[in-house]
Amino acid sequence: MPNLLKLGGLRQIAARALHTQLSSTTSALALIRSQPNQYVIASLAGRKYLLAPRDLLTVPRLNDVRVGDVLSLSEIHEIGSREFTLRGDPIIPKDTVKVAATVVEHTKGKMEIIVKKKRRKGYVKTIKHKQPYTRLRIGTIDVAVSEPVS
Repeated sequence: MPNLLKLGGLRQIAARALHTQLSSTTSALALIRSQPNQYVIASLAGRKYLLAPRDLLTVPRLNDVRVGDVLSLSEIHEIGSREFTLRGDPIIPKDTVKVAATVVEHTKGKMEIIVKKKRRKGYVKTIKHKQPYTRLRIGTIDVAVSEPVS
């Protein structure tokens, strides 16, 4: 009886391995492209963000862009859909996946108040500031159609 349980467990592991291992990157991209919704994990301004089409992303101020500029996200770490995922090592090549982000506005956050105080000295200092942000609208995720070389 224990041998049968081991055999059944091995079948399940083998079936999972066949399901999860794909023959090539191009077939994985084709499967992801066939899904209705995709997402990417991309680095922007030193941080990683989970992005989907039409998302509104707020990042720390990007000084060298203007409202209406279109940015191309080059550091994409992962692309996926509900059922399939392709991870880069550490990033996916630029010609494989293209994601564009449009600068919507430059804005400021809420008023932050910082109070500095020293006990028994009568020293109280209040610093107020608003943190600057840039808002981006994520465009479509274009997965490249690359034909295998024969």
